[in-house]
Amino acid sequence: MSDTIFLGGADANGTGHPDAAQSLILKVANRHGLVAGATGTGKTVTLQIMAQAFSDAGVPVFAADVKGDLSGICMPGSETHKAHASLTARAQQIGMGELKYEGAPTVFWDVFGESGHPIRATISEMGPLLLSRLMGLTDVQEGVLNIAFQYADDNGLLLLDLKDLRKLLVSLGDDTVRTEVSRKYGNVAPASLSAVQRELLVLERDGAERFFGEPALELSDFMRTTTNGRGYINILDARKLINSPKLYSTFLLWLLSELFEELPEIGDPEKPRLVFFFDEAHLLFADAPPALMQKIEQVVRLIRSKGVGVYFVTQNPRDLPESVLAQLGNRMQHALRAYTPTEQKAVKSAAASFRPNPAFKTEAAITEMGVGEALVSTLEAKGAPTMVQKTLIRPPSSRLGPATDAERAEVQKTSPVFGKYDKTIDRESAYEILLKREEAAAKEAEKLAKIEAKEKEAAAKTKAKGKTTTRSRRMTTSERAVNNAASTASREVVRYVLRGIFGTRKR
Repeated sequence: MSDTIFLGGADANGTGHPDAAQSLILKVANRHGLVAGATGTGKTVTLQIMAQAFSDAGVPVFAADVKGDLSGICMPGSETHKAHASLTARAQQIGMGELKYEGAPTVFWDVFGESGHPIRATISEMGPLLLSRLMGLTDVQEGVLNIAFQYADDNGLLLLDLKDLRKLLVSLGDDTVRTEVSRKYGNVAPASLSAVQRELLVLERDGAERFFGEPALELSDFMRTTTNGRGYINILDARKLINSPKLYSTFLLWLLSELFEELPEIGDPEKPRLVFFFDEAHLLFADAPPALMQKIEQVVRLIRSKGVGVYFVTQNPRDLPESVLAQLGNRMQHALRAYTPTEQKAVKSAAASFRPNPAFKTEAAITEMGVGEALVSTLEAKGAPTMVQKTLIRPPSSRLGPATDAERAEVQKTSPVFGKYDKTIDRESAYEILLKREEAAAKEAEKLAKIEAKEKEAAAKTKAKGKTTTRSRRMTTSERAVNNAASTASREVVRYVLRGIFGTRKR
């Protein structure tokens, strides 16, 4: 097996001599890269031939398919294709020899589970930083979300899906709980809590509810090889996902972060253990807060030692911050247009990033190249960049254009993860635990209410009985008159008897 992957050969004015071939050394392929160029200049085809070449070398690949064209990588090219003649001619021109058509082993994924295996993450795995970015929270609101996560950790509340997070936020809204949480972790203002809940609702409406949950993705399923040693190409169908740019970029950043956190250090291997293509890379850095930018730079800088190569695909190199561009050693620059002062400045910036070639002016070449041509500079074995070369990108062995729905379905049936992620699992987590606590509290409150009602009823009966007894001991006016008369008569009788005894009775 070769220790390089063939990218292309001499430009249209070259000789096509094998010495003019441009290749990427597998040993330094984990030093990251850039594929840039204006729309329609051939970036997707370059991504396609690189992905298939890595696969042939036994390296698994992950790539997002924004337009749907990349899905054709699972099918072999065809001699009946309208571009067959030109592709064959190019293969001969760059010294590639006979063009052989072959598809690559492919696994289709889809966040929404419509055009591939569902791909999910849990709320806990995503974490408060990425969730805050996804929801567009302010610093204060992000602080509330951090407190919610800490409260969940301290109380054994698993946060797996959006309903778990929603229930947790509702629980924090209870006056008693909020007072306790504010005293222990910091102030949780009702207004900030309500704002987080509103943003969570927007996130649900954007379809994120289908992304969060279980079974969560196992990274090992992205790093499979076939029985004959070829790496699987994992294609994320992003045609629908790209309509939610923050969800798209946050998901890919989460995936990179998970790779960074879970994979062990291996230094510089003979070939990468995974190559990650990040299409529409400018979305990753759009409106990213400082804390997130720091996280991105850290991941890009250190993940190469985990054996992962990251290749950003974007229109203009200036879409990426300088701190990230400095980490990208392998570069394929397709044509850029320079009609405005801003675009001309971008061309100068792109040209300045290459090691110059005295045979031509890099700045002029960037604006003059045709479709399928690129300026290529890769790293040498010792890590130094090669001199920039005009290159005709080699034709792909797989199909140019998308796979049909029937072809996708057939590929999915033979997938090594078929049936593993298709059915959602909803085990006991924060939602169920908090719901049980609420039900238990409601039952306890109902029980106490019944006891209090009985006590009140008993007290009322006792009070009523006391009043009745008191009333029975009291006499009416007529009763008192009769009683007084009887008392007077009895006294007179007693006096009469006593007078008789003592001899004082009148005669």
